[in-house]
Amino acid sequence: MAKPDSQNELTSTLHLGLRSVVGDSPAGLIQDFLAQATAQEREIVESALSSDGKSAMVIIHRGPQKGARFLITSDGVTIGRSPENSIFLDDVTVSRKHAVIEPSNDGATLSFTFKDSGSLNGSYINNDSITEKKLVAGDEIQIGKYHLLFITAVKTADSAGEK
Repeated sequence: MAKPDSQNELTSTLHLGLRSVVGDSPAGLIQDFLAQATAQEREIVESALSSDGKSAMVIIHRGPQKGARFLITSDGVTIGRSPENSIFLDDVTVSRKHAVIEPSNDGATLSFTFKDSGSLNGSYINNDSITEKKLVAGDEIQIGKYHLLFITAVKTADSAGEK
């Protein structure tokens, strides 16, 4: 009997549909999440929002693994269906190496950029299909069935060095 060729894999594109964005801005999505969050979740999110901005986090707020939190440091993270990823999303709607979130230094502040790694089903941020986008607090990242809320320090005019 012939050994199956493990290099070939049958895949297909799934249309997951779009839903209306909650609220009128990414910051509104954070407020909606906080309104429904437990006391512990509120404390963690508020801590991240008031942090020094050297790290960020994503919270799965819709879909499988709802409530799971992942820290994003200055090393960045990988996202995908393979267990080797920093953020492991175990579902066929997610590619093995789906995306990365990489840090970038904009002078005195650290920011994070989401990059799709050529995934089959694509990635969406705030319901827009994207391949790359600089993330801001409250962005909703959709990868397959998973909806992740991006949380980082909210920059104010004072913290950005503006007057």
